[in-house]
Amino acid sequence: MHIAFITVPAPGHLYPTLPLVQELTRRGHRVSYATSAAFADMVAASGAELFPIDWTPGRVSASKGGQTTGELSQMLLMSVRSTRRVLAGVSDWLERDRPDVIVHDMMTVLGAMTAHRLGIPEVTTYPNFAGNDKFSLAEVLVPKDFDAAHPTFQEYLAEREQLAAEYGVPVEVIAGMLPTAKLNLVFVPREFQIRGEVFGDDFRFIGPSFGIRDAEDDWQPPAGKKVLYVALGTVVNDRADFFAMVIKAFGGSDWHVAMAVGHQVDVAELGEIPANVEVRPFFPQPTVLRHADVFLSHTGMGSTMEALMRQVPIVSYPQIPEQAANGRRAQELGLGRQLDIGVDVDPDELRRMVEEVAADPEIRANLAVMAEHIRAAGGPAAGADAIEELVR
Repeated sequence: MHIAFITVPAPGHLYPTLPLVQELTRRGHRVSYATSAAFADMVAASGAELFPIDWTPGRVSASKGGQTTGELSQMLLMSVRSTRRVLAGVSDWLERDRPDVIVHDMMTVLGAMTAHRLGIPEVTTYPNFAGNDKFSLAEVLVPKDFDAAHPTFQEYLAEREQLAAEYGVPVEVIAGMLPTAKLNLVFVPREFQIRGEVFGDDFRFIGPSFGIRDAEDDWQPPAGKKVLYVALGTVVNDRADFFAMVIKAFGGSDWHVAMAVGHQVDVAELGEIPANVEVRPFFPQPTVLRHADVFLSHTGMGSTMEALMRQVPIVSYPQIPEQAANGRRAQELGLGRQLDIGVDVDPDELRRMVEEVAADPEIRANLAVMAEHIRAAGGPAAGADAIEELVR
């Protein structure tokens, strides 16, 4: 069987698909993968053939205190424009080398459009929460101040409708909020999904897997120290004020702090770095989480699932609405706590919260239960079984 994956070139959307690709190629299927050449090495490691496309999605931005309607609208508008730019090339490729099934990310409307136009069976992957006619993703993806009349949002709607008309597909196919595929693979367990009970058999909650990234390096913390891992992900992490506040809260304490500040923060802005605080642009996250006692996180879904798999309690400091939804869900299920990003975080309050989360036996018990749900979800093997069943 020839399976074509199409995923927007964003780590949080692409990484969760790679163990599934690896499982499919292990079973002898031919897998081709359309995404940016920036991910060529990872795609090759999974066993897939890369179809490189010059695809730069809209930059995700968020103001301090949370993403605004204008920032979300600009991201959506750039997404439509980047889809328009690569659509013809991807469509020609699929017609020349027609796959048996197209597997596309839920935000990658390019996949839904080509599957619909070419009459190829499709599978949608969800790295975040799924939505259907009973649970709207709009509840978790739009900012608190969302205003549908915002001029940039209206521009996005107009360009989206024009693109659908030009390519000859219904605009619902590229709306992205409701499922269009007969099979939907969700990389979270059903027990973590909001309103998981309202999803039928067309949604398979296979949970996360991070096999390709599991052996990144041999990082070790100092012996005998509690470990706080701090990271705001790869998308919105230009928060020098936040990182400086963490240093103030934990500098000179009995915690070893591993803090990933990304490439947008000048470390000099953080002032003097105490001996117990280790600052890098990025850390090997799977490795650090094996040692962490608490994860102070943006709660992107990939990071959230990695923490839950390893039973690491979470303190959430989200930057965009979907991250806030993940943090709220973790708090609702007793897996951690969430900070209010609408106000400046007090260093003493942060220190207290981290200490409380680390010591809470109920959180530890809940983490053990959720980790078992993740193991039972089936992972890549369950996803591969479902794809084979669909196309058989």
